[in-house]
Amino acid sequence: MTTQFSTPFHPFSCKDCRDAKHLGFEFTMAFQPIIDIDSGAPYAFEALVRGIDGQGAEFILEQVNAENRYRFDQTCRVKAIELAVAYGMIEIPGCKLSINFLPNAVYRAETCIRATLEASDRFKFPADRLMFEVTEGERVSNTQHLKNIFAEYRKQGFTTAIDDFGSGYSGLNLLATFQPHVIKLDMELTRDIDSSDAKQAIVAGVLLTATRLGIDIIAEGIETPAELNTLREFGVRYFQGFLFAKPATGHLPLSTPI
Repeated sequence: MTTQFSTPFHPFSCKDCRDAKHLGFEFTMAFQPIIDIDSGAPYAFEALVRGIDGQGAEFILEQVNAENRYRFDQTCRVKAIELAVAYGMIEIPGCKLSINFLPNAVYRAETCIRATLEASDRFKFPADRLMFEVTEGERVSNTQHLKNIFAEYRKQGFTTAIDDFGSGYSGLNLLATFQPHVIKLDMELTRDIDSSDAKQAIVAGVLLTATRLGIDIIAEGIETPAELNTLREFGVRYFQGFLFAKPATGHLPLSTPI
């Protein structure tokens, strides 16, 4: 099999991935809550890459290339778990840690998951509270590869999610190929949905499909009470956005009461 990785392929351990200096750049993680609107408690916190001097995700991602993509992906997972535990996430009952992953950085799911499981064990974070998101905007030439990754993640007890649904290359074709546990509606669909009949019709269709497939929905990018109330009327339970809390470094941000 031809891959972008060296031969023989060497999977990194948790210890290897804790040292980000080998990447040639350093980074940290910001966390943003995903709120269960029924209980008001966080369903999950998403880990988002940030520069150590406050730079945004784009600044970090611009430094990722074919040579360091695998190590970066692995290091993100380990750093997210380590910081989540340090900030007390494990003490929030049932709260998941959501981590974005790069499917094109995964060699074989069962091999590349090694550092994740080691970090989970090392920092005493329950593996069944890990959620892995793949963005629909990430072009994946081999959909079977992504399907295999999701199958292995399910086998390990992880929650799987498609991020930015409705914004990327494949749309419903991606959903037809495999069914994750969670779909995150892209903010372009949720922004001003209260005043857009077209967006309401599209989201209603996605929700009907998700319900029939047993998939949970998270609405991203929520900034106004009107957006929240409209989506609640549609039956959406989980929300993420500035209306609740902005991403924060150094601690887990608390949700603003709605």
